[in-house]
Amino acid sequence: MADNTGFPEGAEQATTLQASELMMKAPPLFKAGRKEEAVFWYYAGQLRARAVMKAYPDQDPSGGPALFGALFETIGPEINGWAFGDIPQLQRTIASVLEWDRLHPDSSIPAAAKEATRSGLEKLSLQIGQNADQIRRERAANGLPNR
Repeated sequence: MADNTGFPEGAEQATTLQASELMMKAPPLFKAGRKEEAVFWYYAGQLRARAVMKAYPDQDPSGGPALFGALFETIGPEINGWAFGDIPQLQRTIASVLEWDRLHPDSSIPAAAKEATRSGLEKLSLQIGQNADQIRRERAANGLPNR
């Protein structure tokens, strides 16, 4: 992470990007070895994408659920496969994403949709923490590293 806020470099300027653009920041960062930043942008994009889908369920599929589903399926496995190797760090990254979103809200998303998706991400973080031992055991059994 690039500054003392815990946000990656360019986080303030990224507040105007679409959810898909946020998610697409992840693969090149991951490839460059900047994996924590990649995880941040993947989850920031996912948070915004889910809020958009909740707020506008009838949105054109080419820019809505179909696009986000494709991004989740293509980017998600590699990012999550690495991120879940360090549960405490993943929880810190999720907290940082939520703080970034709180400080830099997307004004095009209605408040109710934002709060519902933020609540969902908070619950995910709690569940991950509660199941950390089980997640580590399953990763080890599948030959995946725990950091």
